[in-house]
Amino acid sequence: MRSIEVKGTARTIAERSSEQARALKEIRKNNGVPCVLYGGGENVHFTVPVEGLRNLVYTPHIHVVDLNIDGKKVNAILKDIQFHPVKDTILHVDFYQIDEAKPIVMEVPVQLEGLAEGVKAGGKLALQLRKLKVKALYNVIPEKLTINVSHLGLGKTVKVGELSYDGLELLNAKDAVVCAVKLTRAARGAAATAGK
Repeated sequence: MRSIEVKGTARTIAERSSEQARALKEIRKNNGVPCVLYGGGENVHFTVPVEGLRNLVYTPHIHVVDLNIDGKKVNAILKDIQFHPVKDTILHVDFYQIDEAKPIVMEVPVQLEGLAEGVKAGGKLALQLRKLKVKALYNVIPEKLTINVSHLGLGKTVKVGELSYDGLELLNAKDAVVCAVKLTRAARGAAATAGK
């Protein structure tokens, strides 16, 4: 798994919610993003410049985040991001500290491999789930989950329950469709005229 360094500055939390809201507004006004690190006992509140998060947030890859908060270094994963509903700017980021002895839950991108039999016959391959939720020790989690689809015929699917990976527990519903080969309109028309 790739790693990326993010530098932040610790901040204190105001006692009253009105003061806290004002402080968070000021942070965002100065191109900062309020962040919280969970999982290390006590939650750590810190601020990161927007530029420091771009390579982490706007990428299809997953990363281990090397957090540097005022010189204190911690390994973490990105747990949650909140975006502004209109401007699409980052409002808040949650990180989760990695404990090498405990499994973590995160979403891993899916990559399809091979040319499906159904595509050769005129179908279209559709990826339904771009990421799968897995639970494992962080050093076992791969950058992507590869699925070979060369055996898929027309109208066939790959479901989560059919997949297995060493050291990973898949948490998505077992009957959830990951990918399917669908019959295209042109292929349906050709089949209808051939049947007459």
